[in-house]
Amino acid sequence: MDQIKIGKFISKCRKEKNLTQMQLAEKLGITDRAISKWETGKSLPDFSIMLELCEMLGITVNDLLSGEVVTMSNYNEKLEKNLISMIKEKERADKRLLSMEIFIGVLVSAILISLMLTAAYVQMADWLRVCLIVVGFVVFAIGIAYAVKIEQTAGYYECARCGHKHVPTFSNVMWSMHMGRTRFMKCPECGKKSWQKKVISKE
Repeated sequence: MDQIKIGKFISKCRKEKNLTQMQLAEKLGITDRAISKWETGKSLPDFSIMLELCEMLGITVNDLLSGEVVTMSNYNEKLEKNLISMIKEKERADKRLLSMEIFIGVLVSAILISLMLTAAYVQMADWLRVCLIVVGFVVFAIGIAYAVKIEQTAGYYECARCGHKHVPTFSNVMWSMHMGRTRFMKCPECGKKSWQKKVISKE
């Protein structure tokens, strides 16, 4: 997707509706800075507000992602290209999220180990030693829960038995046995348990 082209198109449609960036932002419940980023091609509207934005600008989502009003003659072709672009963008975002998951896991583990070593080897009052250990475990638990949430939502899990790809619930991911990102879970399609590996694409 051409973000610069889409940004210019959003700006053009907004002006045709006699809306300032601030007015459009207020209607969408976001900041005018977000509108400015769209219009300069620095970012794209979030999928959660795309339909509302298009309704306000009097365009279709296909128009928005094409950066122009799409005619009926090439509608299907543009729609297919836009869908492929959206899928690729989601895959890129999921890869970034999974990289962040690793970073969070390493960071909170390092914090926990540092605090425990400090509590074990540095002279201090017993109550302070206990506080350091508790803080370390709290930070570790919150960080790991957040990392698991990222893993749950980014990409899909593929059933080893039937090949079905799905996004499981947070509790399924959190409490299942695992080896890295491969988890022993029940498949919602075939109903059988297997070691399901994490995949980015649904294809």
